[in-house]
Amino acid sequence: MLRQLGLEFEVRVSPIDESRDPAEGPAAAAERLARAKAAVWIEPGALTLGFDTLVAHRGEILGKPAGPSDAIEMVSRLAADEHTVYTGIALADLDRMTSAVETTLVRFRALRAGECEAYVATGEPLDKAGAYGIQGLGASLVESIEGDFFNVMGFPVQRFLELLWQHGWTYAFGVLAPRSGAGSGGA
Repeated sequence: MLRQLGLEFEVRVSPIDESRDPAEGPAAAAERLARAKAAVWIEPGALTLGFDTLVAHRGEILGKPAGPSDAIEMVSRLAADEHTVYTGIALADLDRMTSAVETTLVRFRALRAGECEAYVATGEPLDKAGAYGIQGLGASLVESIEGDFFNVMGFPVQRFLELLWQHGWTYAFGVLAPRSGAGSGGA
């Protein structure tokens, strides 16, 4: 999404432990993990982003599937039902960190016999929270969404732009710049 927005960036994999406290809700967990991921890579002269996306269905957080059978079970559970996608986003520089959580309600269509297995056999869902990718073949599973489509992909664009503004930056179609008099702290 950053590339689509015309921004230059460097991807770094966070070494943090993504374990969740069972008492922690999905919104709190997503935001905490996004903040932890951003905090690891803060350095002078840079803006650092951290993200974490979780899928919750009927009160249970569905992470990335452990393997194909787990993915089939997840997709089967989501069929003909609604779930919520939570993405925590954190923006940091040396002086401060701002963060938020975006939520999107997703409804899957009813699936025919064998569709879960066929989708999982593509390999696409094996590294995705909730075992599907709306930006790929998993789009065929989705009946409707309520909220930010990009959030389901793990990058809530409008929330990102809002955090940039709060943090003292402006975005103008590929150009990112400190706001005049905003005291952003980073360059």
